[in-house]
Amino acid sequence: MALNLAKAVLDCLTARPDEKLTARQIAEWIFGTYPQECQEKKSNSQGGYIKTDSDLVQQLVAEIGARRPVLQKRHPELKTTEGRPRKYYYSTMSDVAEVAALESVIATPAAEASGGERGEQALYPLLSLYLWEEFGIYSKRIDEKRSSNKRGPNGNRWLYPDIVGMEDLGADWHQEVRECVNQYSDKRTKLWSFEAKLLINRSNVRECFFQAVSNSSWANFGYLVAAELEGQDTLKELRMLFAAHGIGLIKLDADNPAESQVLIPARERDEIDWDMANRLATENRDFLDYVKLVKQFYQTGEARQVDWDVPETTD
Repeated sequence: MALNLAKAVLDCLTARPDEKLTARQIAEWIFGTYPQECQEKKSNSQGGYIKTDSDLVQQLVAEIGARRPVLQKRHPELKTTEGRPRKYYYSTMSDVAEVAALESVIATPAAEASGGERGEQALYPLLSLYLWEEFGIYSKRIDEKRSSNKRGPNGNRWLYPDIVGMEDLGADWHQEVRECVNQYSDKRTKLWSFEAKLLINRSNVRECFFQAVSNSSWANFGYLVAAELEGQDTLKELRMLFAAHGIGLIKLDADNPAESQVLIPARERDEIDWDMANRLATENRDFLDYVKLVKQFYQTGEARQVDWDVPETTD
């Protein structure tokens, strides 16, 4: 019996409804679940490209990727994440319902007892780790709850980023050069702003993006960060919005932050908007502390890791 790849892919995903699988994981499941059909496919291959079981699995991986657009048109329940590696999953929920379901997840008693975090807050230390290891950025969490409320319930909406950062451009410079720049220039740093989201899909992509535009307008670099990014149209939309507004996109790998990736590099702003920075610092103690740390860096020429949210790492 010939292997029906479309049916096999759907069978795999519906059999594991709570998992998001790579094309290779699906191919390996198909190979183990349909051995007779797979061996027939191998024996019927032409050109001598499929000689071993490993060759067959690799062929299945290639075919799953190549047929994905057609499969998704025929089966809207077949969904994928964006970024590397792409993952496949089966869901009958709408995009809006998926976001709502993820954001409404509450920590289990066991997780709370162990001090574990769920939701967007769990992303912050992972993002700080990635920023430090990949870019050498000193980061700091901004808690909007530490803001004044004098403007009313929505007066500060979309005003504060989740994470801010400082990049030391002279980290590898000679000491004499660093001291010279500190005396005669203000171009020793770049300031960064990050808005983190658990899931971005077609239902919330514009809202998330313009939230990042709003709360990152003061910085040299502004980024939207997503733990999950679903749908090819979502990434297309983000690229189009980037062209107009310059906000970049980071796909954060929550399981292995080192494997995170910048999908859209942010466009640099030459100057800090100090008027906006002043508003943030005036109304939020965390942001004021951040400004004090940047000031301290210019005064001393050094950034102390203990003052920032730089995670401890072991070599």
